[in-house]
Amino acid sequence: MTGPSAGRPADVASGAAGEGAANGGAASEGPAAELGASFGVPTGVRRIVAPTDGATRIVLVRHGEAVCNVNGIVGGVIGCTGLTELGRRQISALAARLEVTGELAGATTLYASVLPRAVETAEILRPVVGNGKLDVVQECALCELHPGESDGLTWQEVVDRFGVPEWDIDPDTVIAPGGESWSAFVPRAAAAVRALALRHPGELVVAAVHAGVIESTMISFLEIPPAVSRRGWTRIVHASLTEWEWVPTDSRWVLIRFNDAYGIPTE
Repeated sequence: MTGPSAGRPADVASGAAGEGAANGGAASEGPAAELGASFGVPTGVRRIVAPTDGATRIVLVRHGEAVCNVNGIVGGVIGCTGLTELGRRQISALAARLEVTGELAGATTLYASVLPRAVETAEILRPVVGNGKLDVVQECALCELHPGESDGLTWQEVVDRFGVPEWDIDPDTVIAPGGESWSAFVPRAAAAVRALALRHPGELVVAAVHAGVIESTMISFLEIPPAVSRRGWTRIVHASLTEWEWVPTDSRWVLIRFNDAYGIPTE
């Protein structure tokens, strides 16, 4: 594999899916920061700064299209049966890109939720993450919203049995008995990602997760106020990369890229 020795992509893709890498990406962080300094731009107003020494990088990969997604099944541990053929092609396309760029070659750990669609995603990516031989560490805390008794049901069955929670009105309502509410899920998922950063100081960590988990980090780490943090305010596409940097000296998160899905097929 080729690419930066530290595993940081030469071009940081940010913004909507397909942007960044498709157009050469944003300027490389190191050279851009050095260029700003050479132009005499004061540190206090400089828009592009160099990566922080000792920071932890977390790359969250949304799984590829799943069978439960297209069949309208609630995909918890019962309802999730892995990726569709398109989903496998999506993750394989991402793996092919990563093999060329080497952007995750510096990873030290590979995580996944316990749901089959995330585990399958991690296994396909495994040869191009880190040294290509990392074990896939499964953690339930990285799962999508726990569905409780709705797991494995069709969405019509969920409506018939439990009604539909109006989370934009009452985010504390659980999806079904034994399941989570939106207001409980967001801090749980964000805390799981935060725990990875604290567990692996200064490392690059990759985790195959779910759209809800990524959205939860956006809400929590960017401190989006509840009035505007309703579900679906972002569109997180399959097989996309979202990258965070945890800066322990300042106890803050830096969003490096979001929804990077360059080269991923949609059909």
